[in-house]
Amino acid sequence: MKSLFKIVLQVLFFILIAQFSDMLVLWLHLPVPGSIVGIIILYALLKLKVIRLDWIELGSQWLLSEMLLFFIPATVSIINYKTLIMNSGLQVLATIAGSTIVVMLCAGLIGQRISKGKESDAA
Repeated sequence: MKSLFKIVLQVLFFILIAQFSDMLVLWLHLPVPGSIVGIIILYALLKLKVIRLDWIELGSQWLLSEMLLFFIPATVSIINYKTLIMNSGLQVLATIAGSTIVVMLCAGLIGQRISKGKESDAA
């Protein structure tokens, strides 16, 4: 029961960060989504050691494990765009597949570069 309470509090923290970042984007008229600003804020808080990773770890693990549930409404809403899928389905699929591959390649290359940088720092 204690861990459930911790998870709820940590998820509420993530919700507050998301709401704050959305309001900040609207207030400052930033051309960036609030979720990206929220990630940057969370990263800065962690890097500056304002919050510790173990303070948000259970909530983030729960959110990651339940992530599939967040995609179900978007997937089901595709039914509303039947004509788009019928006319341009292959193009949409190719775009999704191509962008996924590009993101995976970029993430891998960046990960390798960071890893090599840490290895050279350790040596």
